Amino acid sequence: MRNHTITTFILLGLTDDPHMKVLIFTFLFFTYLLSVAGNLIIISLTIIDCHLRTAMCFFLQNFSFLEISFTTACIPRFLYNISTGDKIITYDACAVQIFFTYLFGITEFFLLATMSFDRYVAICKPLHYVNIMNNRVCSSLIISCWMAGLLIIIPPLSLGLNLEFCDSNVIDHFFCDAIPLLKISCSDTWFIERMISVSTVLTFLMTLVCVVLSYVYIIMTILRFSSAQQRKKAFSTCSSHMIVVSITYGSCIFIYIKPSAKEEVALNKRVFLLISSISPVLNPFIYTLRNKQVKKALNDSIKRISFFLKN
Repeated sequence: MRNHTITTFILLGLTDDPHMKVLIFTFLFFTYLLSVAGNLIIISLTIIDCHLRTAMCFFLQNFSFLEISFTTACIPRFLYNISTGDKIITYDACAVQIFFTYLFGITEFFLLATMSFDRYVAICKPLHYVNIMNNRVCSSLIISCWMAGLLIIIPPLSLGLNLEFCDSNVIDHFFCDAIPLLKISCSDTWFIERMISVSTVLTFLMTLVCVVLSYVYIIMTILRFSSAQQRKKAFSTCSSHMIVVSITYGSCIFIYIKPSAKEEVALNKRVFLLISSISPVLNPFIYTLRNKQVKKALNDSIKRISFFLKN
C-alpha cells in the first residue's frame, strides 16, 4: 500500500477504557471552553479599552489569538473522535492538522521571545519605550514571528508529503503528530527526522536565549533601583510573562526528559494533552490576575455590563 492509496489514518487516542473516555471528554470539553472564553475576553478587552492599547497588550492580544488557534487545531477533533468513536482522519486533514498545530506552536515561542524583548525595553529603557516599541515596530515583530514559524515548518512538511506507507496507517496519538506519523512510514525518514530535530532545537534555543538574556538585563536593572517600591513595581510588570514562559518552556523540556524509550509515546501524549488544554486555560487567568491594567479593564467592563443589565 503506497501513499497514493492511503486516504485515511486511524488515531489510537489515549485509552480504550469507556469510563476514562468520559472523564477525558468532560475535562477537555470544559478546559477548551474556558480557554477560548478566557482568551477571547483578553482579546476583547485589548480592543475595546483605550488604556490597553499599548505594545504589551498588542502582543498579549496576539498571544491569546495563538492560544485559541493552537488548542482549536487539535482538541475539537479529539473531542469528536471520543464522542462518536470515529478514530479515522483523512490524509489531507492529517496534513492540515500537522501544519497548523506546528505553525501556531512555533509562532508562539517566537512571540514569547518578542514579549520578553518588550519587557526589556520597558524596564531597561523606559524613556525610549514609546519611540522604540511604536506601532510599526510591533507590527513588524508580529509578522516576523509568523514568518519564522512558516519558514521553519514548510521544509520538513513539504518533504513529509512525499512519504510512503506500506504496513500500517495507525497513528499512536490523539491527533496527527509528525513523529508518530514518521514511525509508520516505510520511506527513509532519516533526513526528515534530523530536519525536524534541528528545527525544534534551533527554535527552542534561539527563543530561550532571547528570553534569558532579556530577563538577565531586566533583573540586573531592577536590582540597581534604589527604591524597594520601584523594584516591586518593575517585577510585577514582568511576573505574568515570566510565569507563562516558565510553564511553556518547562512543559517542552519535560517532554525531552523521558524515563525510558518504552514510555516515550505515552508520556508525550499526556504532556501534549496538558500543553494543549491546561496552558491555554491558565494563561488568561495569569495575565488577568497579575496585570493591574488588564484586571482594571476587566472590572470596568463587568461594571458597565452590570449597569446596562440593571437599566
